[in-house]
Amino acid sequence: MHANNHHDVLLQNNGHHHSSDSNKILNERHEKEKPVVKSKPKELDGYVGFANLPNQVYRKAVKKGFEFTLMVVGEAGLGKSTLINSLFLSDVYHPEQHPGPSKRIKKTVTVESTKVLLKENGVNLTLTVVDTPGFGTAVDNSNCWVPIVEFVENKYEEYLTAESRVHRMAIPDSRVHVCLYFIAPSGHGLKPLDIEFMQRLCDKVNIIPVISKADTLTPEEITHFKKQILNEIAQHKIKIYDFPDPSDEEEDAKTLRQLRSRVPFAVVGANAIIEIDGRKIRGRRYPWGVVEVESLDHCDFIALRNMVIRTHLQDLKDVTNNVHYENYRCRKLAGLGNDGKTKLSNKNPLAQMEEEKREHESKMKKMEAEMEQVFEMKVKEKKQKLKDSEAELTRRHEERKVCA
Repeated sequence: MHANNHHDVLLQNNGHHHSSDSNKILNERHEKEKPVVKSKPKELDGYVGFANLPNQVYRKAVKKGFEFTLMVVGEAGLGKSTLINSLFLSDVYHPEQHPGPSKRIKKTVTVESTKVLLKENGVNLTLTVVDTPGFGTAVDNSNCWVPIVEFVENKYEEYLTAESRVHRMAIPDSRVHVCLYFIAPSGHGLKPLDIEFMQRLCDKVNIIPVISKADTLTPEEITHFKKQILNEIAQHKIKIYDFPDPSDEEEDAKTLRQLRSRVPFAVVGANAIIEIDGRKIRGRRYPWGVVEVESLDHCDFIALRNMVIRTHLQDLKDVTNNVHYENYRCRKLAGLGNDGKTKLSNKNPLAQMEEEKREHESKMKKMEAEMEQVFEMKVKEKKQKLKDSEAELTRRHEERKVCA
């Protein structure tokens, strides 16, 4: 009887002990989960100097300069070279070095890079323009996007290799930060090639669709064409670059929203400077009038330039690094192929190293055996030559004896 009572007391004590411990743990957890109340920044009485930090960052960035890689993809004759020259107010594509599309049509898709150093108000920009002559010009355009996908991924691979080195200096960033995809002004939606290309590349690079030669369409046709393109992009689940919605605190937030709503940008490119009513403009002269490239009433060129270069150039670089490159890096380190399937076996890293070591030793033994065979053959050949020489000398000696 006493034993049973003692046992019950022990059970009660243990139960009380466990419940108190669990309550303590729960209380501690609730304490940790309580939202941290951020205290207001304390204004200093005097000047310390860290307010100058943005200026230090600015000076360092300007001294280093900036890198930006822009890819242009589209069928020949859509005005890609002209638009790039207009965007940067520079002869990135010189007529002598880059003749018109009729003179440089390629049977297969090639990827060509042009690098120029631009300077504006003391800020240096190393601009790399990647062109894809031959895209969409063949009768059968199956897999014409493959060289472009390979180029983009090779640049990621180069960056990953440089990043993985023991001694890392400043890594040059040659990754493609944005792809301007030129859509022919047909007015009848996207072609199958347009859809296929954007589907293949949308998770690897920032794609911005551009309607080229917009002066061949009326304003009503452009509005209808834009809606059609956006509907098809959504229907085929193509992820184009999403310009961040500006906050109300930002200056010109209303203007930025208006420019953002113009995607896909309907543009006109022109290198010629013409004079109208005493003012010089960049545009195209037609019998019915003049198209001003830098007028939002005529086309979206200004919207494209402002959104890509003036306000979102750094964001394009950030998305490339934090999203597209990170996805590639994770796939690569996880041993996944482009289709998401595992290429490497899920082995223990040590076991994998042992296997690679055995393969290496096997190759070395094979090479050693081959070298021994070659050596033996050389020795046999040498011995045979010596025997032949000895026989020849003996024969001559015998001949001399006979003559004597």
